Amino acid sequence: MPPGFGNARGGDRGPRVGATLKDLKKDSTIFRLFKYIFQHYKVNFIVVLLCIVVSSVTSLASSLFTRTLIDDYITPMTAAASPDYAPLAVALVKLGAIILVGIIAGYAQSLLMIHVGQGTMFRIRKDLFAHMETLPLQYFDNHSHGDIMSVYTNDVDTLRQVVGNSIPSLFSSVVTIVATFVSMVVLSVPLTVVAVLMAFLMYKVTTSLGKISRKYFVARQENLGKVNGFIEEMVSGQKVVKVYCHEEQALEQFAVLNEELRSSVYNANKIGNIIMPINSNIGNFTYVILAILGSVIALHDFPGAALTLGSLVSFLTLQRNFTRPVTQISNEINSIVMATAGTDRLYALMDETSEVDEGTVTLEKKGESQWVWKQTDGTQRKLEGLVALDMVDFSYVPGKQVLYDITLTAYPGQKIAFVGGTGAGKTTITNLINRFYEIQDGTICVDGFSVQGIRKADLRRSLGIVLQETKLFSGSVLDNIRYGRLDATDEECRRAARLVHADAFIRRLPDGYDTVLDADGGNLSQGERQLLAIARAAVADPPVLILDEATSSIDTRTERLIQQAMDSLMKGRTTFVIAHRLSTVQNADYIAVMDHGRIIERGKHFELLEQKGKYYELYTGNQIS
Repeated sequence: MPPGFGNARGGDRGPRVGATLKDLKKDSTIFRLFKYIFQHYKVNFIVVLLCIVVSSVTSLASSLFTRTLIDDYITPMTAAASPDYAPLAVALVKLGAIILVGIIAGYAQSLLMIHVGQGTMFRIRKDLFAHMETLPLQYFDNHSHGDIMSVYTNDVDTLRQVVGNSIPSLFSSVVTIVATFVSMVVLSVPLTVVAVLMAFLMYKVTTSLGKISRKYFVARQENLGKVNGFIEEMVSGQKVVKVYCHEEQALEQFAVLNEELRSSVYNANKIGNIIMPINSNIGNFTYVILAILGSVIALHDFPGAALTLGSLVSFLTLQRNFTRPVTQISNEINSIVMATAGTDRLYALMDETSEVDEGTVTLEKKGESQWVWKQTDGTQRKLEGLVALDMVDFSYVPGKQVLYDITLTAYPGQKIAFVGGTGAGKTTITNLINRFYEIQDGTICVDGFSVQGIRKADLRRSLGIVLQETKLFSGSVLDNIRYGRLDATDEECRRAARLVHADAFIRRLPDGYDTVLDADGGNLSQGERQLLAIARAAVADPPVLILDEATSSIDTRTERLIQQAMDSLMKGRTTFVIAHRLSTVQNADYIAVMDHGRIIERGKHFELLEQKGKYYELYTGNQIS
């Protein structure tokens, strides 16, 4: 991850309240953003600053020209009998050239900031997505998918506005203030003191209002994430909503969330939108005071404070140029600090701890079907598929244990079945073998290597998994099968489909294997989607298989057809099977009966039936008294 953006830790990442330079200095998320921009676009940013300086100086030159115009040209020409306009024409041409330079600098600044702004957003989205891919599965279990999506859309867009608008405007305002202040001091020190005092009043008004509105901007971003999360849930679960006729309840829930969003946006904008009118009126009041005071000084010719008519007009013009950037600085600082409501959420995702992978053992394939484990010293060991769990305890949440003392051994080529009621812990065991989660106690070993010692990517590459919840991606049928092994040829994908008896229904599709699937395979039945998932596992040709309710959504006839293919696929491979249909595990070498996180029975099918325990109840449906 590039330095300056991701994985910076430590300190309070909470949002700062207020809109002052002091707050900006304390807010690490904003300065992390500045550092990130400067790291990747240093030259562009320096050129932008130079363009801002040129643009501000040329604008100041046109304001100061008013004094020259009045004192050196208009006043003498009105007193002359036959005025000569040639010197004035030359001066106007020079002024036009200066203004043209300013226009070019302003245009160059805009183009460069578009490049910097969009480039920064591109890199942030790229780094954000890359970091998200390193997060453990537990993060996605604990966070709404819609809320995560909101980070990519709303919060990143907030950064776009800061980078594209607020930052250049802030620098431009600072340069303008410094240049204008120096010019004002040269023209009149007394008037400058009054202008500075009124500008400070503007700044205090803006920062005070910013403190009030800050909490509403934070609430706005949070409520926006909630609305997006709810919409995502409703879209993905629309079929369930309609089945249970919950449209009205969904509408009521959405109305509550929508009202919370509307209220927070209204309160934030209600205060934010009065800042400009208040400052504008303070500026107008300042203009009147300076006009009166300047007129008195010009008419009475006070010692040490002489002021010509041209100087007064120029000063009043500069005062407009002075108060405007003061207001802009207040507003931009306010906007930047308010934007931390979005940047805090974005950096909260970026600062999530990645999956820890201290494994050093890797997996390599030799020849057509031989796999070997390779250690750091170069020694190799053939992948046999021996999986052993010894006294494994596990909790998803501290204090709420879900697995207790799980001990079993799956020998190479064996078919191990887990059965039991919902929530017994069957799927959890397979998730631990994959290291989707880390165990609290005990050990899990593959071919004598602790799974903590095997690099995660290689451990998972050795496992072919068919999940109960089938996930298909946008693309053709062929692409979805190839997802199991990206270098698989078209023929290998078709062969895998034939192996699991998916070829017949695929050929009936409008474009066969080239048929483009709707979102998550919506144009296929649940059984057809599951067949594609099984074909995906088949094309991966893994040494170890995990089948989590792999045939739960397939009709009995199709189940019989693919069972033979699955048996062929499992031959010579260690296989873990989770099934509610006990008919699919009768030929298992070893059946573990789970109940409330414990293995309460174990053995072959006929052995467990003879025991007339929990397995007997599940298989026959008869309650044992």
